[in-house]
Amino acid sequence: MKKICIVTGARPNFVKVASLIRAIMKADEAEYQLVYAGREDDPTLESSLFDDLQMPRPDVFLGVDSSSLNEITSRVMAEFDRFLDAHPVDVVIVVDDLASTMAAAITAKKRGIKLAHLVAGTRSFDMNMPKEVNRLVIDALSDYLFTAGVKSNSVATREQAEGSNTYMVGNILMDALRFNYQRFRKPAVDIEEEQYLVFTLNRRALLANKENLRQMIVAMSEAAGNIPIVTPLRGQAYETVRSLNSNLNLILPLDYLEFGWLTAHAKGIITDSGNVAEEATFNGVPCITLNSYTEHQETVTIGSNVLVGEDPMLLKEAVTQLVSGRWKKCALPDRWDGRTSERIVRILLS
Repeated sequence: MKKICIVTGARPNFVKVASLIRAIMKADEAEYQLVYAGREDDPTLESSLFDDLQMPRPDVFLGVDSSSLNEITSRVMAEFDRFLDAHPVDVVIVVDDLASTMAAAITAKKRGIKLAHLVAGTRSFDMNMPKEVNRLVIDALSDYLFTAGVKSNSVATREQAEGSNTYMVGNILMDALRFNYQRFRKPAVDIEEEQYLVFTLNRRALLANKENLRQMIVAMSEAAGNIPIVTPLRGQAYETVRSLNSNLNLILPLDYLEFGWLTAHAKGIITDSGNVAEEATFNGVPCITLNSYTEHQETVTIGSNVLVGEDPMLLKEAVTQLVSGRWKKCALPDRWDGRTSERIVRILLS
């Protein structure tokens, strides 16, 4: 029986691992434990999240809560080391590129435990980004690099001494969409399908420059005209946008199934989230990303995504094209078919 430990560090990670847990549970030769780096009472982990994803809550909470990346790293290493003392495992799977992800990766490798990285090979090529450092460290240490697409696969293969460690398994977010699509439910918002835009915002750099953000919101609103812009935000993002006295339809955060319906049935999406842009490509919904790069280039070259950076005029031009129906043709990238988890488990057990 292969013992697999899955380490998560933030709310979006659970969307990715829910399908992986289901795939492991179907395999007779494997068992898993789910570890969360944060606290059990983390306010972002509402009970509806696990109900919506049809997955169990984490088996273990490491209890690390800090805004300092270096403190997170050191504390997660210490707590995860104690966990491994009491729970021997054969493989540790770490998710994405957080400080807690890197900490768990280092701890596992120091113990000689096989390490798998989900999602590997993503790069911004900007070493001023802490996440870029995390990605490089995790990929360098990993025994299994599970990549989402051709570009990230080539990056991971090029950086590894042996390419046999790299597996293009597809985008695991699509597993969640495929599994839950028929379960999505319309939120209590006065909208009609494909007659509204969705705007999401979370990136600190965008929130910090309030004047530029105000200009972007004005440009977006002018280009949208009479089309409502539904804006579900949480925390600082909600307060910042509300303080700008925008004309957006600002609402509180939605649960996973409601947000899934909202984005799947929108006329278009404006976001700074890579995950939202990836899901938009799966759904064939036009998407504008407020960033100058994307970790998954397939969303731009093949999918429905366009990058505009933080430029209000480029944003206005893109929204104008979107609402007028003059959007590029898009397709589904290779292996974004909702079967990524099955491939991962098959590789781990082979």
